[in-house]
Amino acid sequence: MLKKALQLLLFLGIGVAIMTLVFRSQNTAFQEQCRLDGVPADQCSLTDKLLSDFSTVHFGWILLVVLAFTVSNIFRALRWQMLFEPLGYRTGFANSLLTILLGYFANLGFPRIGEVVRGTTLARYERIPVEKAMGTLVVDRLMDFVCLFLVVGLAFVFEGQTLLDFISRNRGGGAEGGMLQNTLLLTIFGLMFAGVAGLIIFRHKLAHLPVYQKIAKLVKGFWDGLRSVFKLKNPALFLVYSAGIWLMFYCQCLCNLKAFPPTSHLGAGAALMVFVFGTLGFVIPSPGGMGTFHALAIAGLALYGINGGDAFSYANIAFFAIQIFYNIAGGVLALLLLPVINKKIKTGDEILV
Repeated sequence: MLKKALQLLLFLGIGVAIMTLVFRSQNTAFQEQCRLDGVPADQCSLTDKLLSDFSTVHFGWILLVVLAFTVSNIFRALRWQMLFEPLGYRTGFANSLLTILLGYFANLGFPRIGEVVRGTTLARYERIPVEKAMGTLVVDRLMDFVCLFLVVGLAFVFEGQTLLDFISRNRGGGAEGGMLQNTLLLTIFGLMFAGVAGLIIFRHKLAHLPVYQKIAKLVKGFWDGLRSVFKLKNPALFLVYSAGIWLMFYCQCLCNLKAFPPTSHLGAGAALMVFVFGTLGFVIPSPGGMGTFHALAIAGLALYGINGGDAFSYANIAFFAIQIFYNIAGGVLALLLLPVINKKIKTGDEILV
């Protein structure tokens, strides 16, 4: 319990620290702009601007943001159900959808823990081996990375010059960090390769160990999950759901831009680039993308001449609409409904028996 509490504090601290740095940098720029405009310092508050900007939001567009995210979750639940069919399991739509909402809720506390919560919760309610449920989530995540790669490619095709200009402006000073990161990645991959090689070479000697048997069972479950994508009855529908999920994510970004007056003039191409930047902010581990999403969304909007103060407000509006209000409400709803729904199902089974 203490370890989990410390982990929660660590990740929360990382998110808060990044958010604080983003706020301080934007506040410094905002104060400088006020000085250039001749506005007294005591009348120049980024916090007041943020609150004022929230009052200018067009809530009709925000409702469309919520609708788009809801549809993306429905597509994800339907896609997830398809991954269980080749394994011989038929999962309930309500359980699939609610555990997805619960996973998003969990991510607000621990980055990436949402997949674990989502998989284990569904496994418990649907009486599915945990390793098989987690295996399907590997496929789910891999497909998302494939879609992200394609979206980045589309952004490069349609807004390539803007992206190249950004890379050119940020090339300086990044080599050392990149080299360090590459060294770290090479070390991690080297250790992973050595560990896998050791397990293969000494597998016969290790086979009798309980820990090896557990790992082997887990690996087999993951492999079954990965193979499930090749055994789908309707692979085309699986791809349609995948495309639908990411199309709805893009629509969220576009509607968020339209909801905020200073960004409402940006078109579909700009929305695609801002969408890529914001999504990469969620890839970096922090609670619900706190701070990382803000920093990259601000960077993306800067490419289109949106000043730091307005970009910071946009990032907060987009973040609060889904990550705070929607995901907290969805998580609480899932916690309340899952036991009730599955109690009724269990009672119904007992009556039939």
